[in-house]
Formats: sequence, structure tokens, C-alpha cells
Amino acid sequence: MKSIKVEHLSEDELRSRGVFEWPVWTKEVSRFDWHYDETEQCYFLAGRVIVETAEGNVEIGKGDFVTFPEGFSCTWDVREAVRKHYRFGEA
Repeated sequence: MKSIKVEHLSEDELRSRGVFEWPVWTKEVSRFDWHYDETEQCYFLAGRVIVETAEGNVEIGKGDFVTFPEGFSCTWDVREAVRKHYRFGEA
């Protein structure tokens, strides 16, 4: 099974990937199930989330660059309101 990839990229790397030009998504404190029909890459500007997976929990927050693979299912437990840049599709 594919899993979440969490990276810490430099500002130069984020700029070279065009991350700051991607749309912004926000979400209040909540809990919901999610399935990824395609790969998502995102960069967390604010917030804290516990992503519950079959393999265990992954904590994500401000400064994390995250890749969710196509076909991945999980539960999002948003502990602090999220604000993130995001892009769907392959890199």
C-alpha cells in the first residue's frame, strides 16, 4: 500500500515547484473520511491534522510538504484550522 510522504522543503525548493502559486484550501476543526482519486501535493501554511491510516497515524502541520498518493484512503482529524496550498495530479 502506498503511504503519505511528509517532507520539509526549503523556501527555494517550494518556489521552484511553484507551490506559492497553487490554490489555497482552508478547513475548520473537524473530522472526516477522505479518499484520493488522484495524487495530491500540499504545503501546510497553518494548522495541525492527525491523518489516521491503516498503517497508523501521521501528524501534519505548518511547514510540512505532503504527498498523498492516488487511491489512498484515510480519516482527517483536524485539530487546528488548516490553511494549505494544494495541487492534484502527478508532479
